[in-house]
Amino acid sequence: MKIVVLDGYTENPGDLSWEPLKKFGDLTVYDRTPYEDAVIAERIGDAEVVFTNKCPIRRPVFDACPKLRYISVLATGYNIVDVQCAAEKGIPVSNIPTYGTAAVGQFAIALLLEICHHVAHHSAAVHEGRWESNPDWCFWDYPLIELAGKTIGIIGFGKIGQTTGRIAKAMGMRVLATGSRETDSGREIAEYTDLDTLLACSDVIALHCPLFPSTQGIINRGTIAKMKDGVILINNSRGQLVVEQDLADALNSGKVLAAGLDVVSTEPIRGDNPLLTAKNCFITPHISWAPKEARERIMDISARNLAAWLSGSPVNVVNGL
Repeated sequence: MKIVVLDGYTENPGDLSWEPLKKFGDLTVYDRTPYEDAVIAERIGDAEVVFTNKCPIRRPVFDACPKLRYISVLATGYNIVDVQCAAEKGIPVSNIPTYGTAAVGQFAIALLLEICHHVAHHSAAVHEGRWESNPDWCFWDYPLIELAGKTIGIIGFGKIGQTTGRIAKAMGMRVLATGSRETDSGREIAEYTDLDTLLACSDVIALHCPLFPSTQGIINRGTIAKMKDGVILINNSRGQLVVEQDLADALNSGKVLAAGLDVVSTEPIRGDNPLLTAKNCFITPHISWAPKEARERIMDISARNLAAWLSGSPVNVVNGL
């Protein structure tokens, strides 16, 4: 059986092994593949199994690769695959539903703490000699923020949202949450409320909801107007949840004190993204998911996905087959 990985570098830049997949057949791994249907189809060729992370598999690729029988996405999001076309052709598509819960929740708090303490800035200032030459025994260049007693509102309160909430609660924060459904585990951490109440009462707002038509652009001029003055926004979920020009305007006006973002609407980020020049906007290159421990889980779950499909009982299937 021929197996192709179209864009394996971000999953495994060299610190993991592809052995969990090699044992199933003849494996070819491409670090990167141009997002062009003809190139993608050529690289898939007569392979039966394809793994992809962000490399799109659209109808022309399906049509050009008649031997393709199974696709596994090396991530949770699967919108890069035409799952309807795959279903029409009887090709199951699997994803990795849970692998980075701890890592993503931890990163959300890391963004928040950086905003509150500017650790990187002050470390750089010390290395530049500013502490050595300072007339006082300490200094700080930005207001420092204590989180205990403040309120964090989390939009999307599944496993990742609850992880973020649990850490925030341990730091002494009040946690508000809104999501598609309430759970007992969620009630142990947060007070469930409606979106408008969350927006109005939160000192910090964190996004952990999926990208659906109902959530696209959920942070916009109108919802920002309902927030407290000086609110902090954290987004390491999906960039399209935010109307970026509206957030940039709010940052520049001071309505939003700061934003910590690990995702943007187009990735890699475009040079004309208004958030690049907005005040107090911290942007990292979509790395919440990327600790080695999380990527090891992706590899292990991908291998289990393939084994389950070969056994005739595919798991984590997102297109109903």
